[in-house]
Amino acid sequence: MALSAQEKKTRVAAAATEYLRDGMVVGVGTGSTVNAFIDQLAPWKTRLRGAVSSSEASSARLEALGIHVFDLNEVPELGLYIDGADEANPCRELIKGGGAALTREKIVAAAARTFVCIVDDSKLVEVLGRFPLPVEVIPMARELVSRQLRALGGRPVWRPGVVTDNGNHILDVHDLRISDARGLETAINQLAGVVCNGLFAARPADVVIVGGDSGIRTL
Repeated sequence: MALSAQEKKTRVAAAATEYLRDGMVVGVGTGSTVNAFIDQLAPWKTRLRGAVSSSEASSARLEALGIHVFDLNEVPELGLYIDGADEANPCRELIKGGGAALTREKIVAAAARTFVCIVDDSKLVEVLGRFPLPVEVIPMARELVSRQLRALGGRPVWRPGVVTDNGNHILDVHDLRISDARGLETAINQLAGVVCNGLFAARPADVVIVGGDSGIRTL
């Protein structure tokens, strides 16, 4: 039986709760699949010490459940980070940033001992790049970075009307076929004016939980 996208998200969100432990501060990402995970946390609100969030939107959702949200600087150790992705390959490398929270997501992922990514099977690809790669840029550098990204073979498009929680702009880079995700992540991050890009390859997910019509599988 074919499942809806929301049903798949709900199932992978429920599977991710298996990684929770009493007294834990859990890192929480951003997006529709993560919202499904946050909705699963109601029974855990008295069992968790709290959460660290990658976006204002997720923080508000967690606080509405009664879960305390810590600043990352207040947490000496983060055992677990749960987040979604816009694309994932078999090496557990990701493209993230469709929700424009990529920089904070990358920071929380770097701080976490275990990064669990939750996706439905439509997000799995052999080669990254079908989903446009988000790049967060300082506003004054948007055109400079765009020219540099074109030189790398991409087609950057400014995401109009979007300002990140850090006050920056997003360029979505189309027409990429990313065979060396780690190399491209490094190259883009070295461009003057770039804050961060949405490739998670230097720090990929440790586990990817995939929801499909036939159930849950884990990479």
